[in-house]
Amino acid sequence: MKRIKRPMDKWKKSGAAAMAALLLAMPVAQAQTFAQGADASSPAAAQSASKATVTKNAQAKAEAMTKTLMEAYGVTGAQYAIRDGGKVVLSGGATLDDAGSKQNISASRMFGIGSVSKMYVTAAAMMLVDDGKVDIDRPLTDYVPEFKMADERYKQITVRMLMNHSSGLYGSHYKNTILMNDNDTQNYDSLLSNLSVQRLKSDPGEYSVYANDGFQLLELLVERVSGMSYSAFIKQRISDPLNLTGTKTPMDEFDRTQLEPIRLPGIPNALPPENANILGTGGVYATAEELTRFSDVLTGEAPQLLSGKSVEAMLQPEYRNGVWVKDTKNAFGYGLGWDSVDLEPFGDYGIRAATKGGDTIMYHSALVSLPDSDVSIAFLTSGGSSVFNTTAASSILLEYLAENGEIPKVLPEPTFAKPVKQALPAELEKYAGLYGTVGETRQIAFKNGELAMPALMSDMIPAQAYVYTGNGAFTSEDGRTELSFDEQTNGHTYIRISSQIELPGIGSTRMAFYEAQKLEANKVDPAAKAAWQKRDGKSYYAVDEKINSLFYIAPSILTKKIALDPSGGYANGTRITDADHAVNAAEIPVMNGRDTFDLDFSRQGGVEYLKADGRTYVSEDAIGPIYAGASSVVTIPAAGSVRWFDVPASAAGKTLTAEFPQGAGFAVYDKDGMPVALSAATGAKTAVLPEGGTVLFGGKAGDVLKVTLTHK
Repeated sequence: MKRIKRPMDKWKKSGAAAMAALLLAMPVAQAQTFAQGADASSPAAAQSASKATVTKNAQAKAEAMTKTLMEAYGVTGAQYAIRDGGKVVLSGGATLDDAGSKQNISASRMFGIGSVSKMYVTAAAMMLVDDGKVDIDRPLTDYVPEFKMADERYKQITVRMLMNHSSGLYGSHYKNTILMNDNDTQNYDSLLSNLSVQRLKSDPGEYSVYANDGFQLLELLVERVSGMSYSAFIKQRISDPLNLTGTKTPMDEFDRTQLEPIRLPGIPNALPPENANILGTGGVYATAEELTRFSDVLTGEAPQLLSGKSVEAMLQPEYRNGVWVKDTKNAFGYGLGWDSVDLEPFGDYGIRAATKGGDTIMYHSALVSLPDSDVSIAFLTSGGSSVFNTTAASSILLEYLAENGEIPKVLPEPTFAKPVKQALPAELEKYAGLYGTVGETRQIAFKNGELAMPALMSDMIPAQAYVYTGNGAFTSEDGRTELSFDEQTNGHTYIRISSQIELPGIGSTRMAFYEAQKLEANKVDPAAKAAWQKRDGKSYYAVDEKINSLFYIAPSILTKKIALDPSGGYANGTRITDADHAVNAAEIPVMNGRDTFDLDFSRQGGVEYLKADGRTYVSEDAIGPIYAGASSVVTIPAAGSVRWFDVPASAAGKTLTAEFPQGAGFAVYDKDGMPVALSAATGAKTAVLPEGGTVLFGGKAGDVLKVTLTHK
């Protein structure tokens, strides 16, 4: 689903450290090279016959990347493949067993590929274009007439806008989408209903910003137009013609033991299989080799499946059609489906490259394709991040190209000098003030020609001071990151970030994006302001996420802590409109304006509830302490999937034992929100309760869980 925002990063970091300690003395598994025959009569085979396919250096690079990812970046399994001229010329990887020992990985092991799945639904829609059944510049309502929104502009949304992220949709509905061993379709089934009460955050086509829901709508379009289920369409139009036996969706019947295990630090055995039940957005499973075979479709090597005209349409720089960050070197640059159609650093070599990355909770993926050379690489992992995978894949592919004489050599990594501070011009003072991004606001102030900023891009850019270095720009301490202010054609002023992000042992990646948007003063009625001030600092807990959701690994995504800006006009980056409502204020292109939400409060039986991003949350005021006596029962109410409790001092240190029906369970967190026990993940029925922590019980409406507490 491409960079689900990762509130679990703190836990991921500790997990990476634990895995690094575990693997420190273990040799990395040897990559294997497979030479698979292509159809001798095909254009790809003819091209391949004239190519050298030396892989010694590329293989060594791939092994080194795998070793680094597993020792320092929290990866527990990795699989990669390079295809050149219709043949797999390099394939390998490594995986951990239940004892933590590193093993070779089978080329047939399947991984969830997250948002790389968007390339399948985009290709599927373009196949219908080739069939003469879809025109991507027609409104979506022509094909899905029941699609409606609480904003008349929805009628302007075209199929193209879904593919290039410019529809104006808020972004993503994640509720009950990523489940353990459960292919529940409720999120997909309720998509149109959820969207029907939502407005747009911008005019359709105004700018591109990542939006998962657009590809869910594409999935729906494919089903409506083709008259078959999406999984059946993928099988009939892609998997069967390409002989892909390891490309499936959660709705398919297949042996789940073929999936790469998903693992968490401190848990000896693998978790139940992860099902991303949002197929068009992020639900496809594949192997690295099969993903490169599918890449042939995306680069014109399978015209019997997808026409050259459609391939080129997908590779066009769609992002340039709207408001966009000015940089030309960037990891972001949307085509149709593609994250970037001019991926750096390949442009430095005069090579056109397209890429798509993907992340679920536990799986991460990257596909890099060179459409003019018929070369592609796929890099799939359990654990880690798609940013790591894309950077590693690019480094390996450049090594391969140099080894085979396609480029003279791999250019050295750029170097950066310490910034030289200059006097801050008075005219830049106008950029001081309140800025917002999704979920937060921050005050921007200049002090002695410097600007302090928190960590950016999921901590890949550290918190630091930026000094003014001239030409309207501020530069980071290491010289890698430049900050400036853009006044864009849509009337908004943005904080612009351009950075060469270093990933030690993997390489670097160039990212340019808008970090935040300047906000206008928002005067709130005194009574409404008082209502919000009472909520300031309070947490609200999701009550309708199934207990077998993998989001419970990262409970912070299932809580919302209300935070007002100093003026009291904004809450969590949303603009307050009255005592119970606040609407999204972020209109930020590229990535940071994704997954927006409104805040809507209501009360029932004296309890305050919050509705946001398709979920229902209950106020912390309604969260009571778990009963500290010897035994109790917890009944799941009809209105929600889970019940939350605090751990008081009287219960701390006691061992909780729970008996519950199938499909029910519990989770325990410490005072910092770190998981202590997840019954759905581990099968455990006991846990020691930490003081100041939280406990939740979940199941179907009416389920009864029997709880006992005992001293050690």
